[in-house]
Amino acid sequence: MTFNDNANIGGGRVSKRGRTAGIAVGGGVGAIALFLLSQLLGVDLSSLAGGGTQPVDSGSVSNLSECTTGAQANEDVECRIKGAAASLDVFWAEELPARGAEYQRPPVALFTDSVGTGCGGATSATGPFYCPPDATIYIDTAFFGDLRTRFGSSGGPLAEMYVVAHEWGHHIQNLDGTLAASQDGQTGAGSNAVRVELQADCFAGAWAGAASDTRDTGGVPFLKPITPAQIQDALSAASAIGDDRIQESMQGQVNPEAWTHGSSEQRQRWFQTGFDDGAGSCDTFAPADAVL
Repeated sequence: MTFNDNANIGGGRVSKRGRTAGIAVGGGVGAIALFLLSQLLGVDLSSLAGGGTQPVDSGSVSNLSECTTGAQANEDVECRIKGAAASLDVFWAEELPARGAEYQRPPVALFTDSVGTGCGGATSATGPFYCPPDATIYIDTAFFGDLRTRFGSSGGPLAEMYVVAHEWGHHIQNLDGTLAASQDGQTGAGSNAVRVELQADCFAGAWAGAASDTRDTGGVPFLKPITPAQIQDALSAASAIGDDRIQESMQGQVNPEAWTHGSSEQRQRWFQTGFDDGAGSCDTFAPADAVL
């Protein structure tokens, strides 16, 4: 995934937060269990609810104003996230009205170690996640290294941006009502939890498929055409965080009844579906009893 050097990425709504004072208190055992579950089964907390938590001091905040060009996005991971945000904003501002919802830009907060959110306190151990109450995407960029060293992904810029675009997909689901309608607390290979995650994978693929045609305010494409090798990097990331692969590596066995994000094969297939056929192909809920 290579940005055009002269692409204007200044519109990306990304901030960098200083170290927090500590983890929010009041979440209790349930919050701890959610954090542990996220480590075992996935990389986000899209169903995490706020309630009883106390926010923590987020410290200093920078809006990454120094990141303005595609050339910088190619050299620096934080600028790359800002560039992806700028591209995703343009893509979804055009795409979401077709789904009957009005687009609103989500903030993206980069943090180190821990962060206070509308969902309570979180640590880097949770991985990147989307918090519906404050409609914000939270990312510790150290996770991209974990994708390679801990989860076995091949890495690469498009693998990193797949993660960002997946969390953006949860924001789209929040805006169009999918998240609220699907929260039934069930797990398993055909559960709503899995359908939500696979749809977010498909939305990520849809953005990637259109990324080289998505243009900044001056008409410059944000990205050069994505190469087959870069697509394989994204698919490697999707595979690395499949429920079956994580369960096998951590438990030595696979239990589909406990899935919350989908198998490696499913995650790769739905990303590819979005990439090939666009966001209109991403209805993972119809029919509800279909095998995903």
